[in-house]
Amino acid sequence: MVKITDVARHAGVSPSTVSYALSGKRPISEETRRRVHDSIRALGYRPHARALAGGEPNVIALVLPLRAGVHVPVAMQFAVAVVTTARAYGRDVLVVTQDEGADGLRRVADTALVDGLILMDVQLHDPRLPLLRTLDRPAVLIGLPADHAGLTCVDLDFRAAAETCVDHLAELGHRVVALVGSPPEVYVRRTAFAQRVVQGFTAAADRHGLVSAVHPCEPTPAAALRLAERLLREHPALTGLVVHNEAALNPLLDAFGRLGLRVPGDLSVTAICPPGLAESTRVPLTSVTLPAAEIAGRAVELLLREPAGDPVPATTLLPPALTVRGSTARRTAL
Repeated sequence: MVKITDVARHAGVSPSTVSYALSGKRPISEETRRRVHDSIRALGYRPHARALAGGEPNVIALVLPLRAGVHVPVAMQFAVAVVTTARAYGRDVLVVTQDEGADGLRRVADTALVDGLILMDVQLHDPRLPLLRTLDRPAVLIGLPADHAGLTCVDLDFRAAAETCVDHLAELGHRVVALVGSPPEVYVRRTAFAQRVVQGFTAAADRHGLVSAVHPCEPTPAAALRLAERLLREHPALTGLVVHNEAALNPLLDAFGRLGLRVPGDLSVTAICPPGLAESTRVPLTSVTLPAAEIAGRAVELLLREPAGDPVPATTLLPPALTVRGSTARRTAL
């Protein structure tokens, strides 16, 4: 089957130019239009009806690769919110969970069924981005890569979220703090949100003159216990903890309890996580809310605004909102 990218290559133009030549949404030169239509005839390309009509997306592809280290319950919160918001606009959603990288993205984008894409689990240097910039479909990233020029991105400001957690602990007098982060494979992939949490945590700890440590953690009780023992062995004065690992929250609380530490009497714990999780732990957690529904809803709205010609901000970072609960307290003087 001939694809729009084949037409673009044959005509010596970008896929978006082929789309504009078909839909008339943007002006192009008569010479370019003629070259595109000559290529369409030569290759036998058959554009689907919405490409000809220049209509808005009716089917959105949510590209959500379920890679190692992805916390599926939180990922599904995003997916449900995308589907719910899309249905409110009369759109359907195709959820793509296989990790196929750029090849999978091309396969999805080339189908006549899909008219817009939302990408999740974005890496700092995501290998899908060069292809994404050439596609003739509107796209939104839930995440912020290092180079986001020419892309539409929406996410929580994870760097500011980590800074907010550290600021709160510093205001309570804590001088030795640690970040328990995502599973190791998330850092190996250089997933954008995890990297930005580390950046914010480190920057805020340095700004306050705190002793700090950063450790990934597998989301198992055994791994949580090993890490808790290591932290107390290497930093016996540790009194403040930031956790950005939803699956490890309860195992960590249990592990420190087994080691004789009380929360918040001996250890103040903050987290970046959905509010329902923060409220359901055995000690309600002071946390920065991960607003999955709001982020996903914004992504859908931004995706639908682009083909309508409405102005779309390149980057939307939601500011962190800290809710103080029972897991943090002023550091007891030694």
